[in-house]
Amino acid sequence: MEKEVMLWAGAGQIGMAIARRMGYGKKIIVGDKKIENAKAMAQIMNNAGYDVVPMEMDLASRASIKNLIAEGEKYGPITDMIIAAGVSPSQAPIEVILKVDLYGSAVMMEEVGKVIAPGGSGIMISSQSGWRMPALTPEQDEALATTPTEELLALDFLQPGKIKDTLHAYQMAKRCNEKRVMAEAVKWGTRGARINDIAPGIIVTPLAIDEFNGPRGDFYKNMFAKCPAGRPGTADEVANIAELLMSKRGAFISGSTFLADGGATASYFYGPLKPQG
Repeated sequence: MEKEVMLWAGAGQIGMAIARRMGYGKKIIVGDKKIENAKAMAQIMNNAGYDVVPMEMDLASRASIKNLIAEGEKYGPITDMIIAAGVSPSQAPIEVILKVDLYGSAVMMEEVGKVIAPGGSGIMISSQSGWRMPALTPEQDEALATTPTEELLALDFLQPGKIKDTLHAYQMAKRCNEKRVMAEAVKWGTRGARINDIAPGIIVTPLAIDEFNGPRGDFYKNMFAKCPAGRPGTADEVANIAELLMSKRGAFISGSTFLADGGATASYFYGPLKPQG
């Protein structure tokens, strides 16, 4: 029997929270670079009554993204997309962060946008980190939004020497995600579909707990202690926003980014997290 299909990249806690909220009754294809992660998520969800197929998928590869889409199309129309894959500043060098988080996300939005069904919706998970950089020029913003995907990594301001460190690369990738969502929303709209972005702050996941206990742990603990919420967030709180954006209640929302960071960015600019000096 044909089903509506959800494509989910990045087998982590945030992606699973959204898939559990929006994926019941659908065929869910979860892709992750580590197949064991995808299988673990699929087992948890299948044991809870969902219909999930795990796949090995590399977000940095257009061919791998196309394979994920082709697998989904075997079961029915693709109606939902979640991009929750990526690497953090402490996990990878600059080149890998740009290839996965910036280029790969852009390619997946583009490729799914070619096949998304009318009434469909997509969610890109970026990060509060993209809000911490100084403003780019209008020309740079437009380049991130509209440059053909295969030319993105050749942009002058993404070249070695222009990117200071892995955090800067990550911030630039997340800024690109948000600009790209705006441009893709125009294209998705021609198919009667919508795409939006959520920029989470510190969300408690196994990876985040590792970070809390690692060399940058005090930095993270200080951030959520001094943000207005006074705590980190949960994956289900991100899923609350995704449920609005992906459901009919969000039918007038497309091309938007929702910052969900407990007020950390507000504190960074106007409160106790503001950098000194």
